[in-house]
Amino acid sequence: MSFDSDNSNSITIHEFGKENSETIVLFHPLVPGLDPDQPKSEFTSIEDIELKIRHWLIENGYGHVKCLYGCSMGGALVTRMIACNQIKIDNAVIDAGITPYQLPKLFTYFIGARDWCMGEMGKHASIKALSSVFNPDKYKEEDLLYVNKVLNGMSSKTIWNAFYSTNNYSLPKEIPEPTCKIQYWYGEEEKKERNWDIDFIKKIYPKTVFVENKGQNHAEFFTLHPEEFCKQLREFIES
Repeated sequence: MSFDSDNSNSITIHEFGKENSETIVLFHPLVPGLDPDQPKSEFTSIEDIELKIRHWLIENGYGHVKCLYGCSMGGALVTRMIACNQIKIDNAVIDAGITPYQLPKLFTYFIGARDWCMGEMGKHASIKALSSVFNPDKYKEEDLLYVNKVLNGMSSKTIWNAFYSTNNYSLPKEIPEPTCKIQYWYGEEEKKERNWDIDFIKKIYPKTVFVENKGQNHAEFFTLHPEEFCKQLREFIES
C-alpha cells in the first residue's frame, strides 16, 4: 500500500486469494520510494494512511476482517484501526508496534529532530558502518545493500513524517473495549525498547496477550523467520 506525494486518495492494494471467504490484512513497513507503482510517493501520516485503508476496506466489502496484522510502523496502524472501531476485526496482532509518546509537544519536536538527523546520516552510511549496527550473524551483505537502498530511497520529508507521525499519532479520546482478540508480539532482544509501548497497550487494550519471541530483535520475525511467523500467526487465528 502506498500513497502519492500530493496527498491524494491514490492507493495501491495488492490482493491475493480473492476466492477465499475470509480476509487477512497485512500492514507491511513499506518505504515510499521503493514502490514501483508509485516511485515518487511520500509518507504522509499514520492517521492519513489508516483512514484511507479503512475507507478502502469498507467501500470494497471488506468491513469484516479475520485478522489484522502490522509490524513496527504497521503496528501503529493496527493500534489506531482497532481504536477507531469501524472495521469488525476477529483477531489482531500488533508486532512490536510503536505507540504515541505522552510528552509535551516541545519534547516531541526535539526527539523528531534527533530521529530525522539519524535518518539523514543513515542515507550516507557505508556498508561497513551499517554492519556495525546490524547483527552479522543474522544479516548478510546483500541484506545491508538492501537497507542502504531503502535509506537512500527516502526523501527528507518522508523521514520526518515517518518518524514524527509514528511516534506521535493521535487516537480517539474515547476508545471502546475491543471485541477482537489481540496479541502484542515483540522480540526478546528488544524488550527494553518496547517497554513503553507494552505499558501503553496494556492501558488502552487491557485484555491483550503479550508474546515474547526468543532470540529476536525488532521486526525480525517475518523477515528472518517467515515459516515460523506464518505458523504462529495461523495458530493464533485458529485458537
